[in-house]
Amino acid sequence: QDHDSLTIPLLSHQQRSINSTSQVAIVGANVCPIESLDYEIVENDFFKQDWRARGKVQIFQYIFMKWLLCFLIGGFVSLAGFFNNLAVENIAGVKFVITSNMMLAQRYWMAFLVFSLSNLALTLFAAIITAFISPAAAGSGIPEVKAYLNGVDAPGILSIRTLIVKIVGSIAAVSSSLLVGKAGPMVHTGSCIAALFGQGGSRRYGLTWKWLRFFKNDRDRRDLVTCGSAAGIAAAFRAPVGGVLFALEEMASWWRSALLWRAFFTTAVVAIILRALIDVCLSGKCGLFGKGGLIMFDVYSANVSYHLADVPPVLALGVIGGILGSFYNCLLVKVLKVYNLVNEKGTFYKIFIACTISIFTSCLLFGLPWLVSCQSCPSDASEDCPTIGRSGNYKKFQCPPGHYNDLASLIFNTNDDAIRNLFSKNTDSEFQLSTMLIFFVTCFILSIFSYGIVAPAGLFVPVMVTGASYGRFIGMLIGSWGNLSHGLYAVLGAASFLGGSMRMTVSLCVIILELTNNLLLLPLIMVVLLVSKTVADAFNGNVYDLIMKVKGFPYLETHAEPYMRQLTVADVVSGPLQLCHGIEKVGNIVHILKTTMHHGFPVIDESPHSESPVLYGLILRAHLIALLKKKAFLCTPVQLGADAFRHFSSDDFAKKGLGNVDKIEDIELTDEEMEMFLDLHPFTNASPYTVVDTMSLAKALILFREVGLRHLLVIPKISSV
Repeated sequence: QDHDSLTIPLLSHQQRSINSTSQVAIVGANVCPIESLDYEIVENDFFKQDWRARGKVQIFQYIFMKWLLCFLIGGFVSLAGFFNNLAVENIAGVKFVITSNMMLAQRYWMAFLVFSLSNLALTLFAAIITAFISPAAAGSGIPEVKAYLNGVDAPGILSIRTLIVKIVGSIAAVSSSLLVGKAGPMVHTGSCIAALFGQGGSRRYGLTWKWLRFFKNDRDRRDLVTCGSAAGIAAAFRAPVGGVLFALEEMASWWRSALLWRAFFTTAVVAIILRALIDVCLSGKCGLFGKGGLIMFDVYSANVSYHLADVPPVLALGVIGGILGSFYNCLLVKVLKVYNLVNEKGTFYKIFIACTISIFTSCLLFGLPWLVSCQSCPSDASEDCPTIGRSGNYKKFQCPPGHYNDLASLIFNTNDDAIRNLFSKNTDSEFQLSTMLIFFVTCFILSIFSYGIVAPAGLFVPVMVTGASYGRFIGMLIGSWGNLSHGLYAVLGAASFLGGSMRMTVSLCVIILELTNNLLLLPLIMVVLLVSKTVADAFNGNVYDLIMKVKGFPYLETHAEPYMRQLTVADVVSGPLQLCHGIEKVGNIVHILKTTMHHGFPVIDESPHSESPVLYGLILRAHLIALLKKKAFLCTPVQLGADAFRHFSSDDFAKKGLGNVDKIEDIELTDEEMEMFLDLHPFTNASPYTVVDTMSLAKALILFREVGLRHLLVIPKISSV
């Protein structure tokens, strides 16, 4: 009867559906079961003995390697960000120069052909390598990394193949004039680099240095990936403090002061290396490398002043940004679901959608500038007008000499240069009202349809461009009624749309301040972000959380739903319960591992080791497989004692690298070995998190989230007689 009470679930009379949550990626990746990450320290006897055996030298090695890996992550991410920007500026620059030269020669159809075919070729290349090499590299990458830091181990999201495809595919996609950004892919790139450094070496490539063995666990890898995500934002926008705050506010589910210090160190390395590389480029050694996303946007003006009368338009911007941001998120999710249905039909359909969007984008971008009238060049222009052969504010397009096409000045530039043109000071008369409206609608639509294709594509920059265009549009409507310039309205518009779509406040505020180098805007940006987030929260969630739901990531939210207060943990447990005894027969262990997919098993001590059945602890599936693989079996059911520490080393139980998991099917055992025994006591976590069955489900959720649990043992209340 005691044995039955241990194995029968608490509420066996209720029928429950099995949780079959799986990753259905937007790009139509194969459906794969999702695992969790072991962030909890397994405090078994073997672990305690291993830590006691470590001296001051090993502790120094561990601390030194943490800082060294953070330095290496910052260095490699900054190089990736720099060469990403360098490649985009040069590839897109060559394309725009050739197109412009043909336009100057009035060979309009040939210019359109070159523009559209080059865009199609770049998009096709990005789509092919993503679809065939690493489908997990599609999209932004921020939802995947955010889910990983929450404890979700989705397959292939941080592999070396994903890293390579993310870098190369992002360069091709951004250069192809698709309205996609590079900030999201840079976050994913930084996280991949950090995850690869955190693997603790590689036997395949001969990287088996003893100092690397300390990082063969999920806890330290999580810290490194957090630093990598912060470095990604720092490299994309040269915003080191904004990168740290982005990782804290948006990415990480678990944080501590030591991690803040290491993340800040990592982003500082990024900022210093980027500054040195930019100085090289400013000397003219980087080809067509212009003042791209690694250079601050110049909106500073010494005479910026605002009064109480400027507050109502700013509040209106925040409200509009919140409404538009939530509407943008709603449309984006609907489009992604449609794309998902098409992508499931096969690889050809994924690539076909990408090519269709590319052709549609090229036709739209080349055709729309013909709809606006030409503007005469201003006499006090700060640069050559019209701009020929390089990036700039005044593109000639089809206009006569001495005139420029203001819409072409935004379209026939990279997204970074378009943002700079919108943000720039002393340009209140540069753009027409109709131009801003056309550009806003175009960006709004294209950014939604471009994101879901099978290619690396970020949302940050497209949302910023879209917000800047409607911000400047509202500034033009207000005109002389306000004291703010149109460029500052563009900055506030970008902030409001980012806040309405992504729902971040502190990190976005600091990133925009670091981008614009204008602290005078701080109060206005704070007001805009607070208003836009408050308004948007009334409609739906932030865009990354919505994408995670579409992808099927079982993400644990920060707060419990109200109904969870009415349920206890006993209401959600299911069975039958699979458990092991302190000294278990090898055949029973193999049977349990082969017939279940659980990753943790309660260990029970019964007679003669205990007077009555008692819960000893929890043992992990990976540790059971390691024990079977080592074959340190016993002929009789006796405790192993101190011999356990001689047969095994800490490396035997270390977490394998990405994608390398031992399986029970790979272990061959004879019939004689199946009748032998294993003493599980030294390898069982004797202090697992355990709760009584009357605990509310809301408390259990908070415990899972705050502590980073993978397993939680539920035991019934036993009344003492």
